[in-house]
Amino acid sequence: MNEHTRIHAIDGIRGFSLFGILLANLLIFQYGLWGKDEIHLFELSRVDQYTYAFTKIFIEGSFMPIFTFLFGYSMIMMKNSLERKKLRVKWHLFRRMVMLIIIGLLHSIYFWEGDILLLYGAMGILLLMFVNRKPKTILIWGVSLFLLFGIGSFFGEEELQQADTDFIDAYIEKTTEIYSSGTYAEIKDYRNNNEEDPLSKELGEGKMVFLVLLTPLVIAPMFLFGMYAAKRKMFFRPYKEKQFYWIGFTLFLPVGLLFNIIGYFYSESNWGMGLAMIGEMLLAFGYIFLIALLYCRKSKFRILTYLENIGKLSLTNYIMQTVICTTIFYGYGFALFGRAGVTDGILLGIVIFALQIYFSTIYLNHFRYGPLEKITRSFTYLSFLKFNKKRTKGKVA
Repeated sequence: MNEHTRIHAIDGIRGFSLFGILLANLLIFQYGLWGKDEIHLFELSRVDQYTYAFTKIFIEGSFMPIFTFLFGYSMIMMKNSLERKKLRVKWHLFRRMVMLIIIGLLHSIYFWEGDILLLYGAMGILLLMFVNRKPKTILIWGVSLFLLFGIGSFFGEEELQQADTDFIDAYIEKTTEIYSSGTYAEIKDYRNNNEEDPLSKELGEGKMVFLVLLTPLVIAPMFLFGMYAAKRKMFFRPYKEKQFYWIGFTLFLPVGLLFNIIGYFYSESNWGMGLAMIGEMLLAFGYIFLIALLYCRKSKFRILTYLENIGKLSLTNYIMQTVICTTIFYGYGFALFGRAGVTDGILLGIVIFALQIYFSTIYLNHFRYGPLEKITRSFTYLSFLKFNKKRTKGKVA
C-alpha cells in the first residue's frame, strides 16, 4: 500500500471510536457533565448500576484518546498529501484547524457543552510545530509528557474531592430541572451564562487559568503518538504488522482494564485517579490494536466496512449524535434527561449508531464527502474561491 491509498484500518478504527464516544457521551446527555460522576443523586436500578460501572471502566475515558490518536495520525497523512500536491502544508493545516474551531464554537454555544472540536482545533494549531519533526523527536515528546503527567497525577491536590458537596448537589439538581423541562432558549442561556460551575467555584480564577493552560500538555501525548504512528506508516500493511498488533493488544488491553478497575473503585484517592488516567490511555491502545487485528484476515468482516463508512463521515456523524441526543433528552425535545436510565441509554446508543451506519452507507453511495467534511475541505483548500473564479470567467466568456 502506498500513501495515495486510503487506509481502511484507520477509517475503521475511527468509526469504532465514534461508537464508544457516543456511549460515553450518553452519560453526559442524560445526567450532565457533573451529574454523570455523582450518579448516586439519580435513581438507578441494580442493572443500571452494573451498566454504569461497565461504562466507566470499559468505555468512558478510553475512546476519546483513540479519536485523539487518529487526529494526530490524520495531520501527518494530510501533510503528506499536501506535499505531493506541492501546496503549503502549514497554511492549509492552519485553515483546517480554524474551521474546526469555528464548528466547535457553534457546536458548544448552540447545542452542547461537551464539544471537543474547539479543543482539537486549538491543539492542531499548536501541533503544527511537530509536523516536520523526525519520528524519534515526536515519540520522545509524547513519552516524556505521558510520563510527566501520568506520574504527576498521583500527587495532585485533592481540590475537587474536598469540594462543597452541598453546592455540587444543588448545582446538579438545578441543571437537571432546567435540562429536563427548559425550552431551547432557557437551556442555551444556562449553558453559556451560568457562573455557578463547581469547578470554577472551587479552583478560583487563577487556578482555572492555570488548568486551561495545562490541558493541552496533558492531552498532547495521544496526538503525538498518532503523529508518530503515521510517520512510521503504521497500519499501512496489516498483514505484515499482525505480530505487532498481537503484542500491543495482549499487553495494553488487560493492563489498561486492570488500572481502570482499580481506578473506578478507588476514585476518591489520588493514586486511584492516577491509575485510571494511565489505564484509559493503555486501554485505548488495546482497542486500537484489537481493531487492527481484525484487518489481518484475508476476508474482511462486513462490520469493518460499516465502521469505515461511519469513520469517513466522522465530523458529520459526531455533530449528528449531539443533535439526536439533545433532542431526545432535553426539555425542548422528548425531555428524558435523568429519566431513561443507563442501560436504556446504552441500548438507545446502539440504535442511534446502527442508524448512522445505515445512512452513512447510503450517503457514500452517492457522495464522496459528508456535509461538514465538504465545508471543512472547502475552507482548507479555499476551493469555494476557485469555484467562484470559474463561474466569473464563464460569465465573462
